Amino acid sequence: MKERLRHFLVRVGAMSAKEVLHIQRDPRTLYLALVMPVVLLLLFGYGVSFDLDRMPLAVADADGTRASRELRDAFVAPGEFALAREVASPEEADALFRRGKALAALVVPRDYERGLARGERVELQLLVDGADPVSANQVLSKADAIVRAASQARAAAAGFTGEPPLRVDVWTRYNPEGRSAVFFVPGLAAYLMAIGAVLLTALTVAGEWERGSMEQLFASPVGRLEIILGKLFPYLALGMIQLLLVLGVGTTAFDVPVRGSPPLIFALGLLFLVSMLGQGLLISVVTKNQLVATQAGALSSLIPSLLLSGMVFPIENMPLPLRLLSRIIPARYLVHGLRGTLLKGNGLAEVWQDLAALALIGLVVLALATRRFQRRLA
Repeated sequence: MKERLRHFLVRVGAMSAKEVLHIQRDPRTLYLALVMPVVLLLLFGYGVSFDLDRMPLAVADADGTRASRELRDAFVAPGEFALAREVASPEEADALFRRGKALAALVVPRDYERGLARGERVELQLLVDGADPVSANQVLSKADAIVRAASQARAAAAGFTGEPPLRVDVWTRYNPEGRSAVFFVPGLAAYLMAIGAVLLTALTVAGEWERGSMEQLFASPVGRLEIILGKLFPYLALGMIQLLLVLGVGTTAFDVPVRGSPPLIFALGLLFLVSMLGQGLLISVVTKNQLVATQAGALSSLIPSLLLSGMVFPIENMPLPLRLLSRIIPARYLVHGLRGTLLKGNGLAEVWQDLAALALIGLVVLALATRRFQRRLA
C-alpha cells in the first residue's frame, strides 16, 4: 500500500513538473469571445440595480411603548425596510450583522414615549453594517428621511413649532469611512483568482489536445486522477500566491483591515481555487479546443464571478432566477467569506457554510472532470 502511494505521488509530482514547464514556455494572452457583449447586456439589464428595498432591519426597543412601536412601523410599513428580528441589545444586533441577517439596527432608548410627551429631544441610535458602502449609504439616507418625516408629523400633531423632537445618532460599523477599496478588494481577489484558475487551466489542457501531446500521456502508466491532480497543483500554488499579493496590496495600499483569522482566509481561498481549477479542467476535457475553451471559461466563470457573486451588486436585489443561479457560483461564497473575515472578524461559526459550499462544488467539479477524462483520442 505504501509503495503504491509512493508511486502515485511520484507520478503526480512528475505531471506537476511538466505543467510548470508548460507555464514557463507559454505566456500567451487570453482572448475574449464575440458573444461576451450579448451576455453582458443581458446580465446588466436583468441583474443590476442600485436601488434596495426591504433591507433587513433589527430593532432594539428598550421602551416597549405604543410610540416606539409606531416608530418601528414607520420604518417597516413603506417597504424600504423589513423587520429582521427584535433584539434585546445592540450586541445582539452585531451578531446579526456578522451573519448577514441585518443591514441596520434601530435602537430606541428607554423612556422614549415619556420624553416625547414632555417635548424633550429624544436621541435614537441607528447601527449600520458598513462593509458594503453602497448599501450602507442607502440605509442612512432612507432612515434619515423616515425619521425626519416621523418627527415632523409628531411635532405637527402636538402643535410644536420648534426643532423636531427626534434626532438619530448614526454609528457605521466595519467601514465607517465608507471607502470603496475596503468593499472591492475582497471581490477583486475572487475575480482575479477566477481569471487565473479557470482560463489558464482550460487553455493549457485544451492546447495539449490540439498539439497531440495527450497521446504521450495515454501511452504512459499515469492514471486519470494523477493527470488531473498533476495539472491542478501548479495552478493551485499560483492562485495562493495571487491571493497573498492581492491581500498584501489591499492591506498596505488601501488600508483594508484583516480582523479575522489568516488560516481561515487561506482555507477559503484554497477551496475556491480547487473549485475554479476543477471547472477549468472540466472545460478543457469537454471542449478540447482553445477557442471554445476561452468562450466557455469566460461565460461560465468570469462574467458570473463579476455580476452574480455580490462583488458589485447585491444578490438580494436580483430577480429570483439569478439569485438561484448565484448559488452555484463559487465566487459568491468567497466574496461573502472574505468580507466577513477581513472586515468583521468572523470566525468559523459564521463562515462554515461558505467553506462547505466551496468544498462541495470543488468535489463535484473535480469528479466530473476526472470522469470525463478518457484515455482515448476519439
